[in-house]
Amino acid sequence: MQVWAIANQKGGVGKTTTTLMLGRLLAARGMRVLLADLDPHASLTRAFAVPAEPSPPGTLDLFETPPKAVAEVVRDTPIKGVRLLPAQAGMATLERRSATAPGLGLALGVGLAGAAKDYDFALLDCPPTLGLLMVNALAAADQLVVPTQTEPLGVHGMEGMLKTGLMIERSRKKPLPARILPTLFDRRTRACTETLDHLRSTHPDRTWVQAVPLDTRLRDAAELTRAELSADVLQSRGYDAYQRALAWLLREVPQPASAEMPS
Repeated sequence: MQVWAIANQKGGVGKTTTTLMLGRLLAARGMRVLLADLDPHASLTRAFAVPAEPSPPGTLDLFETPPKAVAEVVRDTPIKGVRLLPAQAGMATLERRSATAPGLGLALGVGLAGAAKDYDFALLDCPPTLGLLMVNALAAADQLVVPTQTEPLGVHGMEGMLKTGLMIERSRKKPLPARILPTLFDRRTRACTETLDHLRSTHPDRTWVQAVPLDTRLRDAAELTRAELSADVLQSRGYDAYQRALAWLLREVPQPASAEMPS
């Protein structure tokens, strides 16, 4: 199973949309996909219409003593081949618990390892803050995908994310390749164009040479969780861009036997 952490130390850069789009496009290629919501704000979980109350089984249960198995707390989604590990409000308490509960920094990785035979890909929708949940995601990940809004503040968050990824890479003594995915690109604005040029020039080996455009048809996350996407979404520039972005991300990844090779 390949584990991708979808992370940036800035909010509003398209992490949840990226997680959803990459997940359903992988499933369309025949992959068995797990989407894990690691953000206490639970945007991914709400997109699938999972209610906050009563609190659903989910990510937090992997950190309990004893921990539950992923298979006990995941739920089906309307998207064929995609299952969801929901977020819970109680995840916000994990930072306090970590001070007195050693070993929580690897809890997610242990849980995912136990589910490895059930999935081809696990995509981790990370919170925008550096803490226990993000550290768990990076410790467990095979690849760090950094959606980066094409504006200066987005780049600032991206640079912080790359430094954090390098710190975790050194700690775990195992490579953590990072890929920068420019998002919310508006070619009409000078700031977006200059920011994209900056990304390409400063991180040429890590940055997708294209960009996911600002596309209002991808703004409704609930629309992206339907069993079948609307014709409006399927014909959008954003959907087409994510297809090409996935092909780029897959080029360096060992392919499961059921995978279609990217074009």
